[in-house]
Amino acid sequence: MQLIDTHNHLYLPEFDTDREEVISRSVESGVKTILMPNIDSSSIAPMLDVAERYPGLCLPMMGLHPTSVKDDFLAELAVVEEQLAKRKFYGIGETGIDMYWDKTWYKEQLISFKRHLKLAEEYGLPLVIHARESIEIIFSEIESFGTKRVTGVFHAFPGGGDEARKAVDMGFMIGVGGVVTFRNSRLGDAAMEAGIDNIILETDAPYLAPVPHRGKRNESSYLSHVTSQLSEVFGVSPSTIAEKTTVNARKLFRI
Repeated sequence: MQLIDTHNHLYLPEFDTDREEVISRSVESGVKTILMPNIDSSSIAPMLDVAERYPGLCLPMMGLHPTSVKDDFLAELAVVEEQLAKRKFYGIGETGIDMYWDKTWYKEQLISFKRHLKLAEEYGLPLVIHARESIEIIFSEIESFGTKRVTGVFHAFPGGGDEARKAVDMGFMIGVGGVVTFRNSRLGDAAMEAGIDNIILETDAPYLAPVPHRGKRNESSYLSHVTSQLSEVFGVSPSTIAEKTTVNARKLFRI
């Protein structure tokens, strides 16, 4: 099977002691591409270092994570724009709005997300959207901006079937990771409503490891558990899930 992990923070310190081994396991499990979303200015150098060490395998994206939006967010956005003008990136993100951790910077998060929408259109790149407890806000902002002007993926999709259909109707894909293996998760139902042509695989490593590794550090090799679960959801083979999601990811991120 060939797999693409469309969301992995492989550059974080959690991997500093054994990154080479993690990557080897991932490649051996069939992962051919690992897309890395940025967090903020502090993560750019380590992310680009991993991208340079593993060219063609680890691909960088550029954005400002909503939980990194603070009083200096305009300076952080300026860094994002500077980086985008310098080199090739494969997506705009991780961006979005987070109403779970801290609502203090909500207005600033809105401004930041609107700027990311414009950057996605300007560079012709897909958005990687973080929508924790904010999916309706995100929908509203995209509709105001224009649903035909941008595309992308709702990372770690937080909604149910109705929201999945709406996201797809707006031209977006659904990111499916380890949460789909959790008991009582709605993600399998959301994936079904989105349809197999509108889902892509992700880990969010080092976070959100699937069962049976839940609570441990996540990595791309664990995508096999996600494909197995999705094969049950869709009633097809794991290899079909791998093939379909790989085609979807290549199309969305132009790789």
